Amino acid sequence: MKKNIIFFVFCTVFCATIKAQGGFSWENLQVKARLGYSIGGTAPIGFPATIRSVDAFRLTPSVMAGADVALPLNEKWGVSAGLRFENKAMEIEATTKAYRMEVTKGDQKIEGLFTGHIQQDVTEWMLTLPIMATYAVGRNVTLKAGPYASLLLSKDFSGIASDGYLRQGDPTGPRIIMGSKEGEWATYDFSDEMRPLQFGIAAGVDWQVHQHIGLSADLNWGLTGIFNRDFKTVEQTLYPIYGTIGIFYQF
Repeated sequence: MKKNIIFFVFCTVFCATIKAQGGFSWENLQVKARLGYSIGGTAPIGFPATIRSVDAFRLTPSVMAGADVALPLNEKWGVSAGLRFENKAMEIEATTKAYRMEVTKGDQKIEGLFTGHIQQDVTEWMLTLPIMATYAVGRNVTLKAGPYASLLLSKDFSGIASDGYLRQGDPTGPRIIMGSKEGEWATYDFSDEMRPLQFGIAAGVDWQVHQHIGLSADLNWGLTGIFNRDFKTVEQTLYPIYGTIGIFYQF
């Protein structure tokens, strides 16, 4: 809740700043169309001891398309707002020890502590609204930073637990073996527990390489975890952290 309040306070301050400034001209309004490719992951801040190793990380198609409008406030400072259609995805394999899980094996749901191998897929398709302060370093380079809000349109957090065992309930509970073949392993799906509205902060740089064409680099860091607050099966808070390399066209 505090992070949501901070986001709306930031937006209010931006709006008040625009209203108070008389230095910008509507004729200087800047419109940019953007395309980008993102690389990153959804992870806790600091890996817990229950995740012993990350065995594989695969790049997935994480793309972004959108546009933004910038209002100069003076020669250096400005404010921009945009709309992005994007996805944030990853595929990883990891080795765990006593990692809390709820899995489905056959027609039975089992919750407990899993030791073994997990294969996990995460995909989020969303509409993102960034609101940023901009600062012109020179004629062709602009720094930018500010909050964003993302509305999820589709979501997936699912995977396979294999090559190990699950202690049902607690560390002394019954041991349930998970094999390495289909029918022997267990599956999990926490997609319905994912938060539909997420907030974060973004920072980046735009470099104008031509009169209309430019390159951009951005870092987007989620402040809210991807799961609903009352979801406790995954004990660690998982944050989406992605970097985006892109190209833009300024009209």
